[in-house]
Amino acid sequence: MARSFVKMNGAGNDFVVVNALETPFAPTVDQARAIADRATGQGCDQLIAIEPSDTADAFMRVWNADGGTVETCGNALRCVGWMLLQSTGKVVVSIDTLGGPTTAWRVPGHAGSEGPGGPTTTAQVKVDMGPPRLAWNQIPLDEPMDTRGIELQIGPIDAPVLHTPGAVSMGNPHVVFFMDHAPDDAFVRGMGSLIEHHPRFPEGVNVGFAHVIAPDHIRLRVWERGAGLTRACGTGACAALVAANRRGLTDRAATLTLDGGELQIEWDETTDHIFMTGPVEVERTGMLTAE
Repeated sequence: MARSFVKMNGAGNDFVVVNALETPFAPTVDQARAIADRATGQGCDQLIAIEPSDTADAFMRVWNADGGTVETCGNALRCVGWMLLQSTGKVVVSIDTLGGPTTAWRVPGHAGSEGPGGPTTTAQVKVDMGPPRLAWNQIPLDEPMDTRGIELQIGPIDAPVLHTPGAVSMGNPHVVFFMDHAPDDAFVRGMGSLIEHHPRFPEGVNVGFAHVIAPDHIRLRVWERGAGLTRACGTGACAALVAANRRGLTDRAATLTLDGGELQIEWDETTDHIFMTGPVEVERTGMLTAE
């Protein structure tokens, strides 16, 4: 059965988004992988379905490029949030995910101009990502330890290449290594693919490589669990800000510069919630020929 889709991106992190509010969309692992394939399919980091919800405006289901389902995706939340804001006419919309509920709203003065398929200039959407989960069993890790700097090193014992990262869950697991520079693609791919399946992380992990430029500025590169090297990772940016602040490296708000653009991340002291603001862009529309 043919299904229409919208191809979108948030700071370069790209998605194929399917409206499943009325007609269910349940691709197999192989079908999701085929859609995400950049050589033979539509090409995306994640496949997204917008489904009905009894408790929110919609439920967002996420498949990674490897065909596996994951809890949530921060950049996709902004894209889905924008679509729901457009379709409902609401000022604020609620979105449920396997990682927990969120809300999204437009940033005043950054709504984007409209074209037939969406914003012809980039809109800015803000999402309440909820509180970070910081306990070892919330990440989860394989044993109790201080998540500000977990027991993990890569390389020789006396001269590790990477060591003592921070660990944070934003509804999905993240580990953040702090470096004195932004690593190149080969390093991110090599280290990321190794750490993603490390036994320290029973459910796998997203791997961030953060260079703190200033107390309000972090350069971040991310190896995304099940997707690989990505141009941006919204939950990864949130996790990096939390991990950096817990180490005393940054303030509670910062600009995160990723390969595909910038995200504004704020860890609110009063509510303990993380707020993420960033761009939303519609690339094109099309049809999936089969599920």
